[in-house]
Amino acid sequence: MAPHSPRPHRQRDRALYVETTIRAPLERIWQLTQDPEQHPRWDARFSSIVPTEIRDNGAQEFRYELHLGVHTIKGTGVSLGERRSARGERTSALVFTTSDALSPLGPGRGYWRYIPTDDGVRFLTGYDYTPGWGWLGRVLDPIITRRLVWWMTAWSFDRLRLWAEEGTEPERFPLWRAILPGAGPRARRCRSRPTTQADTIMEDAPSSLQVIDR
Repeated sequence: MAPHSPRPHRQRDRALYVETTIRAPLERIWQLTQDPEQHPRWDARFSSIVPTEIRDNGAQEFRYELHLGVHTIKGTGVSLGERRSARGERTSALVFTTSDALSPLGPGRGYWRYIPTDDGVRFLTGYDYTPGWGWLGRVLDPIITRRLVWWMTAWSFDRLRLWAEEGTEPERFPLWRAILPGAGPRARRCRSRPTTQADTIMEDAPSSLQVIDR
């Protein structure tokens, strides 16, 4: 009898995943997420997004800022949104980078998916990045940074949901209010793992990510 061959050990997928269901028209969600003026209003990961140039393939280059009070992190990125699915699904791909030595996130890449269902629109993201801060960042990333970035993303997704569903403008819920009890965005309302059978979160990325990630 041939010896049993053990399963190869697979490293845990470190990419971040956030999913929510938004009961609002897809066009409304698309507008709130693709408009560079509206996007930073609900997304706590950005203070401003400024378009700079459109590539021949339609991809949008931009620069972004995140104000932290004592310091402003600055970086650049490229995004490409598509509306090609026969089932009405849409996607948006993104790559970003920064030369800011104080940024806990280095270069990264990710995607959004918009999936119409009978219950609303499944809005989800998958993304990954290289930690900043050198060796210290690599140590802190799995225990602090990555958890905090996931929480900020999920909290922001729920703030978007409240805006799209109820018309509650995101400025009503500044980030500091997350520590208070009561009504408002809550990260725990979002999923943290996908239900698809992809081996990794990033394997489920749309092909448009390869177009801009060159």
